[in-house]
Amino acid sequence: MDFLLSEDQEQIRSAIEKLCSPFDDEYWAARDRDGAFPDDFHRALGEAGWLGIAMPEAYGGAGLGITEAALMMQTIAATGAGLSGASAVHMNIFGLHPVVVFGTDEQKQRWLPPLIQGRQKACFAVTEPNTGLNTLKLKTRAVREGDHYVVTGQKVWISTAQVADKMLLLARTTPVEEAQGTDGLSLFYTDLDRRYVEVREIEKMGRKAVDSNQVFIDGLRIPVEDRIGEEGKGFSYILHGLNPERILIASEAVGLGKAALRRAAQYAKERIVFDRPIGQNQGIQHPLAKSWMELEAANLMVFKAASFYDGGRSCAAEANAAKYLAAEACFHACENAIFTHGGMGYAKEYHVERYLRESWIPRLAPVSPQLILCFIAEKVLGLAKSY
Repeated sequence: MDFLLSEDQEQIRSAIEKLCSPFDDEYWAARDRDGAFPDDFHRALGEAGWLGIAMPEAYGGAGLGITEAALMMQTIAATGAGLSGASAVHMNIFGLHPVVVFGTDEQKQRWLPPLIQGRQKACFAVTEPNTGLNTLKLKTRAVREGDHYVVTGQKVWISTAQVADKMLLLARTTPVEEAQGTDGLSLFYTDLDRRYVEVREIEKMGRKAVDSNQVFIDGLRIPVEDRIGEEGKGFSYILHGLNPERILIASEAVGLGKAALRRAAQYAKERIVFDRPIGQNQGIQHPLAKSWMELEAANLMVFKAASFYDGGRSCAAEANAAKYLAAEACFHACENAIFTHGGMGYAKEYHVERYLRESWIPRLAPVSPQLILCFIAEKVLGLAKSY
């Protein structure tokens, strides 16, 4: 059992750190202020070929695994880009996995290269305002009319919809009262046609550079050729992207926690009070040491889950556990960074307040910590389903 990165993986980390170096904390603080999407950062990753790290080589991707993708995303977050930098490219890594697995060769050739090259951006339109995580109760309807579907409905918390050209859309093609089991939902990848799609940005606590939105769809016509796989099987297709998403956001959380811990430790070395560095005091040392241990433990679960996924093994428990552990470790590291800085931790110039605001994202999304605990209790421990 080897816990060291391979030579190729070390090269990936080094290359990403070098690429991110012009996009430092001051860059991300500016994006946090003005809310502008980091197009130059996104473009730099696209030009260097990183947007397709886990996409097939036949369509311009690197053909690497979720392990390498998680390493890349963690490295981005750890440079200080945090969840703003990671979220700007997150959709590329996991979002179109259903296309890779279930799309036709024609669809892959049509859809993947523009995304990999950074010429197009996509959003992931699944969550709805009145169903939350109860995906099987989605209400957005796609009614077939000849060679098109006509879609009407609402989505919420849809990231990057302000800048996206395309959307991966889960919609109901069979009325819920007629659907059997998990059937009845269909998956589409199509143009985000703003004549029929209204996008309203949600003002939020952090990650201002990557927009979150309410989306209102009224009469959007989607060609049949933009449907992925069979009609009514979309829920089963979307499941193939859920474990990679949990692994990636867990890795990003570890990266953000590492950024906070690095800044806190540096400040603790430099800040002199009562003629000694505050980092000499155990009241400062111990919380930071505990955060290092929590982040390292979460990181082991991240890469255990990633290795299981890449090896074709079941990894739902590990992916969910990684997301839970990493989110909590990240939050505590960012909180400890604030405490270490004292009053200056509340000042934007030291960046740790921005980290703390972003650390709430992996705690809340894409699945709540409570549902993860329910999942582990039921699926791992064999306890009765509680909901």
